[in-house]
Amino acid sequence: MSKPPASLWSLAFRPFFLAAAIWAALALALWIVVFMTGGILPSRFDPLSWHIHAMLFGFVPAAIAGFMLTAIPNWTGRPPIQGGRLIALVLLWLLGRIACLVSATMPLWMAAAADLAFPVMLCAVATREIVAARNWRNLIMPVPIAVLAIANLLMYLELAGYDLRAGLGWRLGIVAIIALISAIGGRIIPAFTRNWLVKRGVTVLPAARDVIDRLALAVLHTGLLGWAIFPTSKPVGAILVAGAVLNLWRLCRWRGFATIAEPLLAILHVGYAWVILGAAFLGASLLTNIVPEAAAIHAFTAGAIGTMVLAVMTRVARGHTGRALEADRVTTLIYAMITVAGLSRIAAAFAVSYAVPVLDLSALLWVMSFLLFAAIYGPMLVSPRIS
Repeated sequence: MSKPPASLWSLAFRPFFLAAAIWAALALALWIVVFMTGGILPSRFDPLSWHIHAMLFGFVPAAIAGFMLTAIPNWTGRPPIQGGRLIALVLLWLLGRIACLVSATMPLWMAAAADLAFPVMLCAVATREIVAARNWRNLIMPVPIAVLAIANLLMYLELAGYDLRAGLGWRLGIVAIIALISAIGGRIIPAFTRNWLVKRGVTVLPAARDVIDRLALAVLHTGLLGWAIFPTSKPVGAILVAGAVLNLWRLCRWRGFATIAEPLLAILHVGYAWVILGAAFLGASLLTNIVPEAAAIHAFTAGAIGTMVLAVMTRVARGHTGRALEADRVTTLIYAMITVAGLSRIAAAFAVSYAVPVLDLSALLWVMSFLLFAAIYGPMLVSPRIS
């Protein structure tokens, strides 16, 4: 039997999912302490910008790396990235987190270079594996990673004083992540749902991918990219509302209500519903004064990103460590906490008078959900696959 360290470096989901969960909890806890005490960080970014950066360019890329580098061998038939190469990638990710946090102690270019090394290398590795296998169908998958790297660079360039649209970097980061979730979600959610329903003898199955899926993605992605560049445009708001409607139609075709009995599957549908809510809120915030932009942003981040990351990490961890694809009570609790965390964060954007206690509740549930994942799934991630 392999020793735990050898198992940890056998597939990318193991170290990266553990790193993502720990950083998601640690970074938010640190931000809350700074927010409540008025403290400062040894970073060139102000505390709010650091918080945004830590989530979009620290937490999420670790989860993406774990998923993508585990999926690519299935797509290509090539050996997985493991051992020394995987350790090097994890160390690059860790270097970026440290460099950003203590960037005030070094030249800005040095911090930026250290931080950008990981997404650039991840994009290069993923592209190389896909091209080497001539798996052209999936060649689009590294593109959101490249866009994330560009978005990260834009945050550093804005910090350096370059004349950029304010917030372009973090908006583009959200766009890249939501685009990846909507594209990957359209592959895995109906496929997993179909397989689960077929095993139970159900004949009414999710619709096959067709022009509706392509149109829904095209409109949503156009609206998101438009918002990143023109964040106050009313026509962009209309496109986003149309994208939300089309993606709601898309989601309804996936038979999500038939999966309520299995939280491990149902949570994927919930995660995609957050994408739709985020697009609807964002469109409404551009068209009216009723919905605050903060509600839309956190529907995407605390809602869609937090939920989908935990949904995918729990499913991949269980499947690839030889466990049943069924959510136990603790896993279901993780899903409940991240859902309430997202709802609370949106409520805080509307209920300004009660914002602080609601924010505290949201942050507490976010931290607890990822710490609980690390506590329960961590031993699975560092141990050999069970028979």
